[in-house]
Amino acid sequence: MIRTGLLWASRSPWLAKTLPRRRFVKSAVRRFMPGEERKDALGAAKDLQEKGIGAVITLLGENVRSPDEVRAVVEEYRAILTEIEYGGLDAQISVKPTQLGLDLGEEVALEHLLDLVAKAREMGSLVWIDMEDSSYREATIRLFSRCVEKADFSEVGLCLQAYLRSSPQDLQDLLPLSPIIRFVKGAYAESPEVAFPKRKDVDEAFFRLGTRMLEEGEMVALATHDSVLVERLREWVRGRPVGPKRHEIQMLYGIRVEEQLRLAREGEAVRILISYGPAWFPWYMRRLAERPANVWFVLKNLFRG
Repeated sequence: MIRTGLLWASRSPWLAKTLPRRRFVKSAVRRFMPGEERKDALGAAKDLQEKGIGAVITLLGENVRSPDEVRAVVEEYRAILTEIEYGGLDAQISVKPTQLGLDLGEEVALEHLLDLVAKAREMGSLVWIDMEDSSYREATIRLFSRCVEKADFSEVGLCLQAYLRSSPQDLQDLLPLSPIIRFVKGAYAESPEVAFPKRKDVDEAFFRLGTRMLEEGEMVALATHDSVLVERLREWVRGRPVGPKRHEIQMLYGIRVEEQLRLAREGEAVRILISYGPAWFPWYMRRLAERPANVWFVLKNLFRG
């Protein structure tokens, strides 16, 4: 019930307009987002780097339908890449296809994606393509495949959602491209026909996808805060010929910080997703819905000050 309510809230224009004005909401969000400005995200990436942890930076927002707004998003990402290079940061960017104009057409989004990946390639960085709700799944996979095939880019990675029933076949189809893949559990409201509704099934799907990618893929990012699942995957890796550079653990800024530091101390490659921008409300609600226990985590820390 809590998860359903949070996902409903993430799609409410009225709540997205009203709640972000409330002081207590802004206070809670600061636990998971260093600020709304580019400089805030870059500053957080620098702090993480000093602790031996990398970063992925993303500008919040989706379903951008104005050509001028799409161009502004692309220029913002180009500016992030420039500052990453200038600052010598171990940081990458992650983009949503609908930010790049997917709702205006696949060719529009592909043109902008190729532009960003080319810039990342020049500086030895990587562009991650986020996966949005399942209605965009096929188009997003086509964008990734066309980007790889069109320019032979090895500097672009794709997010796949473990809770989607289609993900095993999607991975099977992508493996010939030697893809770079990030696995997440999934945070959109999907029907039981499309996505596994039970947590145990999602966890098992994540494990199976992750281990297959570790065996057969180029590089995999295991993006989860589920410490039991992380340790299960780490145990699987031990004793197998899987080099440390072929996988990394990804988590969100502000969640399980001590766990992030522990994993880094133990030699794991750890990378943290840092989000910024004013369009944070839908993203924030989905993050809480991923694991309803996060609601109590937020409230506990909020009342601590």
